[in-house]
Amino acid sequence: MISYDNLWKVMKEKQISQYALIKKYGVSPGQITRLKRNESVSTHTIDMFCRILDCEVEDIMRYVREPEAKKI
Repeated sequence: MISYDNLWKVMKEKQISQYALIKKYGVSPGQITRLKRNESVSTHTIDMFCRILDCEVEDIMRYVREPEAKKI
């Protein structure tokens, strides 16, 4: 699973609010919701956030290994 938990930390550090993302940068509220839920987003969206926040991909997202299901 991809986690965007670090995104919110970077936004806080850079003092960029969700409101600013929507109003100033034109980010869709739906995209923000998808990121909050750790749902899939396009690479375009990731690129846009990296440009806005002046950061690297690994600063805002990370891979979290999910436990394997037990075989019966």
